[in-house]
This record gives sequence, C-alpha cells and structure tokens, in this order.
Amino acid sequence: MTAVFYSWLRACIIALVNDKRPWYERTAVASLRRLQLNRFPYLVYRVSPVLGKASVRIWYQYMSRLDKRREMVFMNYGYAGLDDVPPPVLLEPDEGDRYCLQLYHHLTNGIRLAGSDVLEVGSGRGGGCSYVARYLDPRSVTGLDLAQLAVDFCARKYAATGLRFVHGDAEALPFHDGEFDVVVNVESSHCYVSMSRFLSEVRRVLKPGGFLLFADVRPGDGLKTLRSQIDRSGFEVIREELITANVLRALELDEERKIQLIGDRVPWFVRSLFREFASTRGSATYKSFLKRRWEYVSYTLRSPSKPGEQPA
Repeated sequence: MTAVFYSWLRACIIALVNDKRPWYERTAVASLRRLQLNRFPYLVYRVSPVLGKASVRIWYQYMSRLDKRREMVFMNYGYAGLDDVPPPVLLEPDEGDRYCLQLYHHLTNGIRLAGSDVLEVGSGRGGGCSYVARYLDPRSVTGLDLAQLAVDFCARKYAATGLRFVHGDAEALPFHDGEFDVVVNVESSHCYVSMSRFLSEVRRVLKPGGFLLFADVRPGDGLKTLRSQIDRSGFEVIREELITANVLRALELDEERKIQLIGDRVPWFVRSLFREFASTRGSATYKSFLKRRWEYVSYTLRSPSKPGEQPA
C-alpha cells in the first residue's frame, strides 16, 4: 500500500510540473484540488475498506513526521456549546485546544471515571488520554492506535505522566477480557473495516456494566445503519445525541488558530490538503456538515452487567 500511495503522489507532482497553463492559473492549490488530493483516502476507502484503512494509516504517519515540535496533540473537529451553559474550566496551557478538549468533556460528562481503568481506541496524538488522566482522576489510562509513529510520539511526549500507549488494531484489541471500565472512541470508527467487529471487541475488553463513550461522523443516510449495528451489539444505549451543529460551531470558532498553524508548520504544496483536513470554511467537510450530508453523533453505551444479558 505504501508503494501505491507514493506512486499516486508522484503522479500528482508530475501533473503539476507538466501543467501548461499560464502561471497565474497554474497554482499548486488549483492543481491539487483538480487532482482531488484531499479526498484520496476517502476515494480509496469506497473502493476497498482494507486499502482505505491502510491509506488513513499512511496519512497519520505523515502528519506525525510533520509535527517536529510535538505541538499537535488533537485531531478531532471539536465541540462548542450552543446555549448559555458555562464552558468547562481548563488549565491555561490547554486553552489553545479548548474546542478539541470540549468534545472529550461532552463525551465523558455524566460518567464517573474516577478510579477507573480507561482505554482510548484511536488515541492519535494522545491529547484525549492526557485530558482524561489530568481532569477525571482515573486509576489508569491506556491509548491504542494503528499508526506506530503516533504511538512512538505519545510514548515520548507523555513519558513522565504514567500513561500507556500501545500499537494495535481496533478490530482485534490486544487486551484481556474484562480489562477496562471505560472505553473512549473519538472520530476513529469511520475508518474501520467492520464496525460490528469493533463493537464486539469493545464488549469483550469491558468489565460487566462498563461504558463505551463514542463520537464520530457518518453520512446522513448512514445513521440508521450505525444505530442498527449498535442495537445488534448488545450494548444498552444510555444517551444518543446528534451534535453536528456543535461541531460546526467549533470548526468556525477554531478556524483562525488552525489556519495560522497550517501556515506556520505545513509545507506550502500541501497546505490545501491540510486546510481540508482541518475542515476550514469552504472545505468539502465543512460544506458537508453545513448541508447535513454528514452528521456527527455521540453515544454513551453500557455493556451488560452479567454475561449473556441483553439490553432491555
């Protein structure tokens, strides 16, 4: 798959070089958009979930290499309240990542994590694990990710915090049965080959009565499929909430910071790609949320209290 990716990237570069239009029309941004570089992982995923999963892993590995200053610890879309409820109080160093942190606050709110063994599946750059450890007083926090470079990054960055990070697959979790009280999963499951297999694995590693705190994006017409997968999994639905408007508001409020970071840290020839990934105004992702072609949903799910028990 790595060879396929680099062959495709080479073809993109050749297309840029051979473009015969006037220079003022032949900008890198226009060429990259024409080649749909920003949509490559998603296009591949539609052809083959297995290859799509591999392309996503390559993409996150590349992002890890770009962040030489170890500053990027979140990659989720974020969450912003739409009412007058005061936002959570954060430590000063966390203010720059407020909206990304607020997604974790939304997800964990109402569930007691103090003294719990917590696993985050798809832990990425470790910001979510760090938030849980510092704000919610769990007994232990483990992060699992498919990208080895992300795991290595976290192992270095959080070496003094007691957090544990392991390399592994969400659909074949390398843990014992009943090892965790809570599993967290944020913006990761849409890349899985089998959602049903993931849910089965989470049930296996959760203790009886444990919780899965889940948040992710789905096509608007895919919400029923997701709910059906959850219903068949044996989890009890404690809370189901559509938070697309909250995510869209967070994208708008956090846009200036993201654009500044991209301009400062990202090579010019892939800035368009990163603006798409960051879902800035005008991006395909932002428009999809705005027109509700994509929806963002969060769930609090509880595993059966006894083996073989089914939800009421």
